[in-house]
Amino acid sequence: MDNLKEKAKELRKKVLDLSKIHGDAHLGGSFSEIEILISLFEDNLKKEDKFILSKGHCPYPLYILLKEKSHNPNILAHPDLDEKNGIYATTGSLGHGFPIGVGMALARKLKKQEGRIYVLIGDGECQEGTTWESADIASYHKLDNLCVIIDHNKLQALDKIKEVSPMNLSEKFKAFGWHVAEIDGHNFSEINNSFKKNVLDNVLDYSANPKTNLIKPYLIIAHTIKGKGISYMENNPKWHARFPNEDELKKAYNELR
Repeated sequence: MDNLKEKAKELRKKVLDLSKIHGDAHLGGSFSEIEILISLFEDNLKKEDKFILSKGHCPYPLYILLKEKSHNPNILAHPDLDEKNGIYATTGSLGHGFPIGVGMALARKLKKQEGRIYVLIGDGECQEGTTWESADIASYHKLDNLCVIIDHNKLQALDKIKEVSPMNLSEKFKAFGWHVAEIDGHNFSEINNSFKKNVLDNVLDYSANPKTNLIKPYLIIAHTIKGKGISYMENNPKWHARFPNEDELKKAYNELR
């Protein structure tokens, strides 16, 4: 896993580089999702799979990883639909990626097509009504080809989740009829194991009884740190959308050596 840890450091530096050029950075949320995205793109996404970044204000790590896979996405503040370059949904407004992913997963299930749909959402995004409508629909249709990951960094915009709208995400998704796993979202072993378990659970459930109620969509609650990797950004709400000044930027690069 050392190579992946080093890649995470390098990706954070590249995000800083890209932010300097294009601006409009959401560094806190971008840095909390780094290990999740690397795990997906390095070890888990197959050719027939699709990934949607529903927390669309943090796309720079995704753009960089797509470029490494020979795609050429437009560098925009929010992802804009560009399927040939790996962007499968426009997600400028929060709450849209999850229902789009549900639609894709349902279409594949009805057509008996291979491939899984992965969607990364934010915990603040879980306050959107579309999140719970989507959770209900996915469960009803037993979309075991759908995997949703929550980047649970416990901060939204300018405050803590618990101060805005506290909720037990695990209990809620289980009540809606989902498989739920909770992991350390910066630990590559736990992340990769959770993706493997996603596939295994549903295969075992289906082979035991194709009509069982255990065939469910899968949720991974990834406990993360907003601003991960930069000491003065970590768990600090002001780094939701702020860009470092010259001294802060120098310190950030030094910490990522």
